[in-house]
Amino acid sequence: MIRSRRAATLPVAFFMRPAEVVAADLLGTVLVSSVGGQRTSGRIVETEAYLGYDDPASHGFRHRRNARNEALFGPPGTWYVYLSYGMHWCANLVCQEEGMASAVLLRALEPLAGLEVMRERRGDVPDRQLCSGPGKLCQALGISRELDGQPMRRSTVRARAGHLADLRKIATPRIGITKAVDWPLRFHLAGSPWTSRKEAGGWS
Repeated sequence: MIRSRRAATLPVAFFMRPAEVVAADLLGTVLVSSVGGQRTSGRIVETEAYLGYDDPASHGFRHRRNARNEALFGPPGTWYVYLSYGMHWCANLVCQEEGMASAVLLRALEPLAGLEVMRERRGDVPDRQLCSGPGKLCQALGISRELDGQPMRRSTVRARAGHLADLRKIATPRIGITKAVDWPLRFHLAGSPWTSRKEAGGWS
């Protein structure tokens, strides 16, 4: 059984580490949104790491910098929010030192609180699909470009430590990309029905 309790917002030091380490450790933490004065939250069950300069799938590959990805080069613990395929917002948390362009994409949540608000924002979908993808979870929690560049600890969407039992994490190749597709940088909680895709295997 997985249990959670209210905990403090994750410190900046949590994000001052390699993205693949942060991506794994974010599993089980709780994302809490107060966007629009409405409280919604979900347990992070799936993430992906993007490594910056040497990662062909990263927006920071070879440190190509522009107005749209400027937040990606910011301090650790900063939000980087971008529009995917001109349709969906995707939320990332910046890792390592400023300028490294390393970040973790939040891919899926287990809805915990504010489900009525989530259902209203997401439309007529099963609860299983409220947060089962990066664009879906942003819509459910009200995340948009307004969050981009904000320090997570002072923003309307915060990641809090979670208390978990029987936690097992699985690493698989990333999905939804065309470059470096075989790199095992997608992480998710084993057995969770809330991820965007089920996988076999695991790691410890």
